[in-house]
Amino acid sequence: MSMGKMIGWVTMVALGTTAGFFGKDWSQGNFSFDALSYVRPASVSNSKRPEVKPAQTFAQNFRSIQEDYVEKLDPRELKHAAMEGLVSSLGDPHTVFMAPDLTEAFSKETQGASDFVGIGARLNPDPQGARMMSVFDGSPAAGAGMKPGDLIIKVNDKSVGGQPVDQIVRQIRGVEGTQVKVTVLRAPEDGGPLQEKSFSVKRGKVIAPTADGFFLPESKIGYITVYQFAQNTAEQFANKLDQMEKSGAKGYVIDLRGNPGGLLETATVMLSEFVSNKRVVTMKRRDGEENEVKTYSDLRRDQALPVAILVNEESASASEIFAGVMRDYRLATLIGEHTYGKSSVQNLYYLPDGSSAKVTIAKYFLPSGYDIMRKVDEEGQYVSGGLKPDIEVPLNLGPRTVVGDPKRDNQLQRAIQVVQSKF
Repeated sequence: MSMGKMIGWVTMVALGTTAGFFGKDWSQGNFSFDALSYVRPASVSNSKRPEVKPAQTFAQNFRSIQEDYVEKLDPRELKHAAMEGLVSSLGDPHTVFMAPDLTEAFSKETQGASDFVGIGARLNPDPQGARMMSVFDGSPAAGAGMKPGDLIIKVNDKSVGGQPVDQIVRQIRGVEGTQVKVTVLRAPEDGGPLQEKSFSVKRGKVIAPTADGFFLPESKIGYITVYQFAQNTAEQFANKLDQMEKSGAKGYVIDLRGNPGGLLETATVMLSEFVSNKRVVTMKRRDGEENEVKTYSDLRRDQALPVAILVNEESASASEIFAGVMRDYRLATLIGEHTYGKSSVQNLYYLPDGSSAKVTIAKYFLPSGYDIMRKVDEEGQYVSGGLKPDIEVPLNLGPRTVVGDPKRDNQLQRAIQVVQSKF
């Protein structure tokens, strides 16, 4: 084959390939050679490319997508999606981006000011519906005669069996001042068969307490449940301790089961009720810098009473700090099941549009130096980490189990026994 024929053959192959990509546009009169620039390979080597800052790269690509994408985009949603992708790339479940509505809800939660219109109870899932784990003092549910342990099976005469708790909660909540009919199964104290009862409850505005409890006169023990470590939790916790002392408490059971944590400062203040000027945690940053957090020296109570702390795998973060520090200083016995295992510290950064980023900035270590970081397998299943209880007691779940009831909560029963043995 002559050189001229070969060049012509190569040219035809090239034109045929081009026609394959752009044939339709060509036939419709929409093709131009300018379009080839979109498939032109990069000809500038990495060594000759100008250095571009990450912020410039993001801004340029953001602008290109916003201006040229085939559909119209909301720039705010596009920025939020970019932030979500940015934090998710870190592979840290505790570093998250929160849109403005989530930021507002999170801010209320950390302040302990989350309010809602409902009946005023905490619910746990149950195959038949939802079990009332606690009923808030002065709430519409308490006024109607509902009690912890009641198993909600119907809302407005419709069965809620098998439904997620969130879905049941949405049916119970509603407009302030309206009525909702709640049907429950209640286990009599004499051990008889379950009884069905219905309550007509007037919905009202409710602010859930972050620390609650009551005195057990038979055992002389103060039982305090801490639901989260919010800004107002330390004050509520101290008030409960005051009430228990006045009632003649000889020891305490502090329930941290299901407590996801919260503010380190709150945990520090609460620990100061039991120990003065002692290390709470040592925080280590990526540059090696260490910061030590200590309890306050002027809050410790004069009377040192025995304490048992109930924990489970949903006890995390500040819950683990409180429980771990109490045990490190031999002030409490941990009872229940292993905790979650979160040893990282987050800082919240607010953004101009009302959104925020919660970013891990350090890792903390308990006074003993123990690292509680959770470890999981390839499928994300728990392997190790968290705090191992001094006395391991699995919760016996059954139709008559009521968490927080000393007669129907085997973990609480064991904690009471341990505290009484130290009187």
